Amino acid sequence: MILFPAIDLKDGQCVRLKLGDMEQATVYNTDPAAQARTFEEQGFEWLHVVDLNGAFAGETVNGAAVDAILGATHNPVQLGGGIRTLGHIENWLSRGLARVILGTIAVRNPALVIEACHKFPGRVAVGIDAKGGKVAVEGWAEASELGVIELAKKFEGAGVAAIVYTDIDRDGILTGINWDSTLKLADAVSIPVIASGGLASMDDIRRMTESDAHKLEGAISGRALYDGRIDPKEALALIREARKGMNP
Repeated sequence: MILFPAIDLKDGQCVRLKLGDMEQATVYNTDPAAQARTFEEQGFEWLHVVDLNGAFAGETVNGAAVDAILGATHNPVQLGGGIRTLGHIENWLSRGLARVILGTIAVRNPALVIEACHKFPGRVAVGIDAKGGKVAVEGWAEASELGVIELAKKFEGAGVAAIVYTDIDRDGILTGINWDSTLKLADAVSIPVIASGGLASMDDIRRMTESDAHKLEGAISGRALYDGRIDPKEALALIREARKGMNP
C-alpha cells in the first residue's frame, strides 16, 4: 500500500488541473525538483509525475523538469504523459525512471504495451483514464468507446506492473475517490490497481486502508496534499499500520 504524491508538469511548473482542463491550472510550485525533495523529506517513498503538455503533444515536453526531479530525489519515480513509442520508453527508463505509464498508446496499440512489458519487466504501467465509464485518450481530450475493464483485461498476463486508474470526473476537485469503480476494476483483474482522481481528505486515506481495499497498490494524491487537506505524517502512519495488517 503506497501513497504516491503527484507532480503534474505544465510549462515546467508544478500544477494541478480541475477535471483535466489545461485552462484550469493552479500553480503550486515553480520548482518541481524542490517539490520532489519536499515530498521525500516528508517521508513519501514514491513519486508520481505527469507531463501534462506531453500528454496533449504526444511526445515529451517537460523533459528538463523531469530530469531535474530525477536528480533531486532518491525515491523511485513513475512518469506518464506523451510516452508513445518503444524509443520513448527506453529513453526514459535509461535516464533513471523506475517505470513509465502508458495511456493513449494502450488504447491505440496494445501490442506495443505488451512488447514493452516483455522488454522491460516490472517497469511498465498502464494508465486508464475514465470519463463516464469509458476510456479517454490524448490527454483526456478524446473519448473512446472502450470500457475500463474491457481495456484492462487486454493486459492480463502481459506483465503490466500496475494500472493507474483515474476518474476524470473527480480529478482535481476534491470530491473523494470513486471507490466503487476503482474496487470493481481491482476485482476484475489480477494486475495491481492504483487509485487516482479526487482524493480529498484523510477519510480517503482511511478508506484505502480498509480490508477490501488491500488489493490496491495504493493511491495518488495531488491537490489534497498541496492544499494541506492531508497531513503527510498522519497519512503515512496509517498506511504503515495497514501494511502490518496485510503482512502479519
